Amino acid sequence: MSDSNDKYILSKRAWTIASITILVVMVYVLRLFYLQIYQNEYKDFADSNAFFKKVLYPARGTISDRTGKLLVYNQPTYDIVFIPREVQNFDTLGFCQILGISKPDFEKRMQEVRNSVGYSRYTLQTFMTQLNAEEYGLIQEKLYKFPGFSIQNRTMRQYNYTTAGNILGYVAEVSKSRLEEDSYYNRGDYEGKSGVEKSYEELLRGVKGVEVLLRDARGRIQGKYNNGENDQVPVSGKNLKLSIDMDLQAYGEYLMQNKLGAIVMLEPSTGEILCMVTAPSYNPMMLTGGRNFKANYKTLADDPAKPLINRPVLGTYPPGSTFKLSQGLIFLQEEAITTTAAFPCYLGYPPLGRRPKCHPHASPINFVPAVATSCNAYFCYGLNAMLNNRKKYKSTSEALEVWKNYLVKMGFGYKTGVDLPSEKRGFIPNSKFYTKAFKSGKWNASSIISVSIGQGEITTTPLQIANLAATIANRGYFYTPHIVKEIEGQPLDEAFTKKHYTGVDARWYEYGAEGMARAVTGGTCRGINLLPEIEVCGKTGTAQATGGDDHSWFMGFAPRHQPKVAIAVLVENAGFGARFAVPIARLMVEKYLKGEVVSKGLEAQMASKAVLPVRVRAKRKSNADSVTQTQPTITVSEPTPSTTVIEPQQ
Repeated sequence: MSDSNDKYILSKRAWTIASITILVVMVYVLRLFYLQIYQNEYKDFADSNAFFKKVLYPARGTISDRTGKLLVYNQPTYDIVFIPREVQNFDTLGFCQILGISKPDFEKRMQEVRNSVGYSRYTLQTFMTQLNAEEYGLIQEKLYKFPGFSIQNRTMRQYNYTTAGNILGYVAEVSKSRLEEDSYYNRGDYEGKSGVEKSYEELLRGVKGVEVLLRDARGRIQGKYNNGENDQVPVSGKNLKLSIDMDLQAYGEYLMQNKLGAIVMLEPSTGEILCMVTAPSYNPMMLTGGRNFKANYKTLADDPAKPLINRPVLGTYPPGSTFKLSQGLIFLQEEAITTTAAFPCYLGYPPLGRRPKCHPHASPINFVPAVATSCNAYFCYGLNAMLNNRKKYKSTSEALEVWKNYLVKMGFGYKTGVDLPSEKRGFIPNSKFYTKAFKSGKWNASSIISVSIGQGEITTTPLQIANLAATIANRGYFYTPHIVKEIEGQPLDEAFTKKHYTGVDARWYEYGAEGMARAVTGGTCRGINLLPEIEVCGKTGTAQATGGDDHSWFMGFAPRHQPKVAIAVLVENAGFGARFAVPIARLMVEKYLKGEVVSKGLEAQMASKAVLPVRVRAKRKSNADSVTQTQPTITVSEPTPSTTVIEPQQ
């Protein structure tokens, strides 16, 4: 019995010892696995003792306009970098004086480096970026006094023009979240933050290279490792050619000074954006980086005018009467009306007690003259006829869904897909929206009649209205608007070369074009009549705005046959469409199609007039001249006034 007990005890001890041994071995194996696979610090230490890996930054792609004018290019600049473990005691105060920073600022920067993503004491870290040539010269002379620190060559963006800031965008240091998302970037790297710079970041940035240098036992550089066979040559970013005409862009910004709003001009046959003016804009040189970047950005961000907002794609507004063309085309396609059917108008829509109101014109009236005179009542009758057609639709809700789907195909209610960031979609209501809004399904055409004339819940962007003009110019299809015309070495995305049809027959678009042509020769937008040289088709809009005067709209295209340009102009809080939007559109069309502006008196008048909300004038009176903007041929002051951009009420 005792022998068996002894054997059991010995067996238990052996099992315990074996288990402990296995556990210890597993701990060592797991620790070794962690150190080799997940812990880079020791590898960095070993590598840094033997090698110095110098990052070679690629040249960022240049940007030019459709005529080949260079807009954005690169200029040499310098970064101060260091390897933390090699930094020794040095004259910190002298270092700060050379760089023009304070001791607390120095300590703050060093702490930010230690807290950055991927920090290692053994790898190169960035202390300060974008030193100019003078600063580089000062620090280079005394660099030997600051062990561990070195200079790294980089480039920074430069601009040949002070216009198109919102189109081009700006480049700035990557954020912490971006460092975590994309392994391409290291602390101190730069990326596109807005505009084309952001949309095409992966093409513009290129591919980094590396130069592997050999160290001796004391850490001194001895030359290239393995005769440079392990080096990687940087690959420059792709060059971009934009579709915009920079002279046209600058001229549009000149006309829109001291105003709020937008101008968008498209080439209907391609969807290329010829100009995209937002008022106010900003001088892109303000955001080239360096130590003034934060202060300049704050100035722009705090400006009540919101010059950083690209209104053509980010501003959403009621489109007013420019929207009537989309309505009439839907009603014709759905046989709610005919081109010959005439409806009465007695200074307004009779069934609702002359609400919405209208201006004097002949009555009764059919489709083409209704477009030419912008008759509110006519399009109210059209919406009523469509939504109440029980022979075709089972309910008002079903009819409204058909109506909404046409508008979506026309490019409303969703993003157009333009190659610029942060585009807004605007708002087109559906039946669920109204059922929720009225808290029941008991709503009808009369309840929502204002949408037929581009008011009520409807909101669009200026780009969408320009796209509507391009669609009418093409008689029923459009290309996705885009700002980049060519990419070096590769084709454009197929999304920009595909036709999008609206589902409305081309024959109805011919009637729409005729109505717009008559609006120019004898209707609401006679101010853009350029006959006999150019037959322009146009439509004005006067849209009610929240908390201010009406918005002034115009949309159109020219020539009527084989059109070369479509345009939308919005001047916020400027009143009737014919007052500001029409004359500005006339000057822009003249500039583009004739190559010169004949209407010099009108040009001077539009450029000199200011349309600023009272609240903005009061806030900006003290610093209205703080930001100047120089056109290639004309120097003007950039006012950067402000208004609240109207969002859809949902």
